[in-house]
Amino acid sequence: MTEVPQSTSSREAKLVEMHVRNLGVIEDASLIFSSGMTALTGETGAGKTLIVTALQLLTGQRADSGLIGPFGEEARVDARYMIGNDELVISRAVPKDGRSRAYINGSISTVSALSEITENLIEIHGQHGHTSLEKSVEQRKALDRFAKIDLTTLKALQKDKSDVENALQEILGKGDFRQELEFLRFQKHEISQLQIESADEEEQLKKSENLLADATGNQFLSMRISETLKAESSLIEELGKLLQDIRGKQSLQGFEEKVTDLIDVMTNIASEARNFAESIDVDPQRLEEVQQRIALLQNIRRKYGDTLKDVLDKHDQITKEISNFENADQMSKGMQEKLEGIKKDLAIEEKAVGVLRKKAAPEIAKEIESYLHELSLPEGKVEFQVSGHAGEKVEINVSLNRGQGLQPLNKVASGGELARTTLAARLVLSTDPETLIFDEVDAGIGGQTALEVGKCLKKLSNDRQVMVVTHLAQVASYADTHIKVTKKESKGLPCITIESLDSDQRVVEISRMLSGSPDSKNAQKHAFELLENAAHSQDLM
Repeated sequence: MTEVPQSTSSREAKLVEMHVRNLGVIEDASLIFSSGMTALTGETGAGKTLIVTALQLLTGQRADSGLIGPFGEEARVDARYMIGNDELVISRAVPKDGRSRAYINGSISTVSALSEITENLIEIHGQHGHTSLEKSVEQRKALDRFAKIDLTTLKALQKDKSDVENALQEILGKGDFRQELEFLRFQKHEISQLQIESADEEEQLKKSENLLADATGNQFLSMRISETLKAESSLIEELGKLLQDIRGKQSLQGFEEKVTDLIDVMTNIASEARNFAESIDVDPQRLEEVQQRIALLQNIRRKYGDTLKDVLDKHDQITKEISNFENADQMSKGMQEKLEGIKKDLAIEEKAVGVLRKKAAPEIAKEIESYLHELSLPEGKVEFQVSGHAGEKVEINVSLNRGQGLQPLNKVASGGELARTTLAARLVLSTDPETLIFDEVDAGIGGQTALEVGKCLKKLSNDRQVMVVTHLAQVASYADTHIKVTKKESKGLPCITIESLDSDQRVVEISRMLSGSPDSKNAQKHAFELLENAAHSQDLM
């Protein structure tokens, strides 16, 4: 991921320079920017708007291969920003074939990422401009700054509400919490009611089943074993006689011991067989009970595990889950109570903020209207529509001409009217963009109105960079930096040169803008007076 310098405020950002290659009639041009107001002037058709186009490309606007000039296979724009003590270099390349490319600090990036970065750095006012102020969220931020509304408590309550809701979601899960708990309880009861004695109960029952299946036969054979091997039997009697015959014979001593052991074993077997025979229950009902029990255990295994041990382990697991759910249920009840309290506090705070926003809306609208009237829009009307629980839905609606209904700011059709409207709004609203570009702001005006536009642009540049593309000398006279664009021919191809003017050159250019005769002494005198008056006016601001 490309590292981008971060700053606490875009007011710390400054556009330092821009390099443009093969864009329209621009073969290769570099522009050095300074703080304050910069005027961009030149003959009609000289290519001033191409500078705005270059900046538009950096804001991520659509790239058209028709922008590519005759001097190469692609157009390219590079700009360098200083953000605090960090440097940011952004670039856009537009080839004749294929998609445009974006770069951030030399690394390839997406156009959307470029657009996101420049959103709070560059704002273009005019036809097809890149104006964040047209967005409702920016209009709300601007209103809050104007009215100095403290959103600390509101944001804290909104965060608390979100945190508790997320915690509840994590505890309760996405499904039906209590339905899941009831199902677990059912499963536990189903296993518990069988009262499984041990993990090997089923194996023991199968042994009993085999025994009980032929109880009479097994009892008869057990008694037969006992009778055949008991101490009074003929077999034991014969072994006793044999033992007497070999007793005392040294060579047969080993056999004597073995026969003795054999008699002991046989009598023990006889005793065990009798006890076993007496323990056999010949009741057919008992066999049925054992078989039913085996069937129940097999059924529970089919549901919960391959073996009874698995079933018992599952029972333990379910017990733990039930405990967790029951604890969660108690926690969730506490959180629900906490959430209700937060919601009540939030509703109170939202109402209070909403009142402040609605109260500030007419005041801010009135200030913007006063600037519109100064900027040759005497019929201009502004209204802030504020709605929502906290007045969070904000929209600036304007009407610029008599009989025209109020409409959203982004619906203003004329490029010049839009630029002057956003200029008026920017003079009142303090929002983020460090670099403001005004194109067509002087369309259809002149005389005293042009001076007012220049004065307003200069005032706006007190805490940010302002660049204005203008054909009016009155506007240009207020600039701190004056850049001239001149079209000429190079090797049979039209191209432009861009130069920053010194004080003497400014007089000549202002003369040309006033009279069309840059060498006219009268025009130069008028130009000098215009510059002097603008400088004096700035001192009074």
